Amino acid sequence: MSKLKEQDKKPTVLVVDDNQQNLELLQAYLEDVECRTISAGDGLEALKIIGEDAPDLILLDVMMPKMSGFEVCKRLKNDPKTADIPVIMVTALSEFGDIERAIDSGTDDFLSKPVNKLELLTRIKTMLKLKHLSDKLERTLAYLSEIEKQAQMAKSD
Repeated sequence: MSKLKEQDKKPTVLVVDDNQQNLELLQAYLEDVECRTISAGDGLEALKIIGEDAPDLILLDVMMPKMSGFEVCKRLKNDPKTADIPVIMVTALSEFGDIERAIDSGTDDFLSKPVNKLELLTRIKTMLKLKHLSDKLERTLAYLSEIEKQAQMAKSD
């Protein structure tokens, strides 16, 4: 992919929720953001999708069958290939212990249900901007490292 195409590419947001109405609502809210959305109905499906095509941001429900959002987030953050993907947990849980558990699992942010559209969109835009800058920094550092290697090789010739 050319650099121009890479920069123009719309960010991808993965929405994970076992409740179809919640999924549709979040996807409808995301129509106000310049992004491509994909969805998963549970944690296992989400991990499969992420393994095939890593998104730029994940909106992750906590209480799901098969695998909780806590477990999905923990797996993502413990894997170097997916650790940098921002995760926003969306939960009906509001006890302090639940929030603490979300943080312990590695979430980057969390929102309580029912979701406030303005709050959701603001956090998504912020997370996508941070992800874009982080990716750009990573590419720049890789480029500088390559230039440094070439300079070292030229010196040793």
